[in-house]
Amino acid sequence: MTLSIRRLFGLLQGDGLRARALRGSALTFFGFGFQQFLRLLSNLLLTRLLFPEAFGLMALVTVVLTGLQMLSDTGLNSAIVQSKRGEDPVFLNTAWTLQIIRGLLLGLIAVALAVPLAEFYEQPQLAALLPVAGLTTVIMGLQSTKELVANRHLTLGRLTLIELVSQVAGIVLMVMLAWLLRSVWALLIGALFAAALRSVLSHVALPGQANRLAWERDAFHELFHFGKYIFVSSIAGFVVNNADRAVLGKFVTIGMLGIYNIGFFMSSVPFMLSLKFNNRVLLPIYSQSPPKEGPANQRNVRRARLLLTGGLILLSLLLSLIGNWLIRFLYEDVYALAGPVMVLLSLSLMPAIVTHAYGMLLLGAGNSRNFTIHLLILSTVQMVLLIFTIKTFGLMGAVITPGLSILLVYPATAYFARREGGWDPLLDLGFALIICLGAAVVLYVNNGAIPALLASIPE
Repeated sequence: MTLSIRRLFGLLQGDGLRARALRGSALTFFGFGFQQFLRLLSNLLLTRLLFPEAFGLMALVTVVLTGLQMLSDTGLNSAIVQSKRGEDPVFLNTAWTLQIIRGLLLGLIAVALAVPLAEFYEQPQLAALLPVAGLTTVIMGLQSTKELVANRHLTLGRLTLIELVSQVAGIVLMVMLAWLLRSVWALLIGALFAAALRSVLSHVALPGQANRLAWERDAFHELFHFGKYIFVSSIAGFVVNNADRAVLGKFVTIGMLGIYNIGFFMSSVPFMLSLKFNNRVLLPIYSQSPPKEGPANQRNVRRARLLLTGGLILLSLLLSLIGNWLIRFLYEDVYALAGPVMVLLSLSLMPAIVTHAYGMLLLGAGNSRNFTIHLLILSTVQMVLLIFTIKTFGLMGAVITPGLSILLVYPATAYFARREGGWDPLLDLGFALIICLGAAVVLYVNNGAIPALLASIPE
């Protein structure tokens, strides 16, 4: 036991890629775990201060906020990680200037969309909420590129601390305002405060040169060439990760959307963790150890995927197994239907956990074009399925669509990954077998989950 602990600490020490990747994985895991604990704690408090209808409205605001945040991602993180000029101050300052411009434009888009979206969802409050929500993109555009350089080097300690501090401050303010206002404005004001604090801390709490407005033609051309596809892929990524709630908001009651959002929040923890792991750990590994360059790099990537993806699949199976009991234990009876949602959605999101690494493979190779094409294919399939399945099966349709769309698009995923030398069919098959066996056990234990969701279908 002592030798194992010493060996673990030995692996974590040093400045090599493996040591930095392990430290980055550990920091990401514990940082994200603490963030989710805080979100759960605030969620439990908010469900006792607000009704399901308020949670549904909050879900719509959050979807729009998330969409704006994803649209403000011009691929700067991926571009800086894989670029040879990723530490050049002129390159970084040009990227920062572009980031600010994009944030301002998206803020204006939020204002323009406010009234049309309020009418589309038949929720008048959105007309006032969305213009204020647009300020989030402006604030995020001011974040320092020091965060991106830290991610490039897998030095994630301070970056994780900044995320935690800003989230804690935002949640505390959110809960206090929810108690005072009993309104969705509490969520929005808390989110704005958290974004502002993180932006400030990114400038003052991270090492590196301060950002200033700058413009270099060569830097712009490199960023534009890489980011022109990322901008499109951000739209597609928003559809893949958030369209379920956007579509549900039109076809189910606002209270039912709030209940679904509770189940989604609980079941999506492994999926969201996979996004962080892949972006902060696998992307730098793919960039610095391209699988195309030989068997040694392929083995490094396989080990990383086996550890990260395998662990997240086991976590998903655990959450799906206990989902129904956990919702009933933590929440009031009015949210009981979130239990079956959590059980089945945890299973449905697992194929995405397996295949998301291939997106990082494409970005790590600098192939943002194929990354974008793949995401467009997936988002199109998923949107078509969502509209059909939600209209036909209600909440059940939103639950089954993520997994089904990933399976339908897998041949395209394998094609693009194979071109970069990173497709690993044996590992994918192993993951698939574990998922199928685990799902059989989960469905046997929770045999009432499917009937409960089917019973919720509107007549």
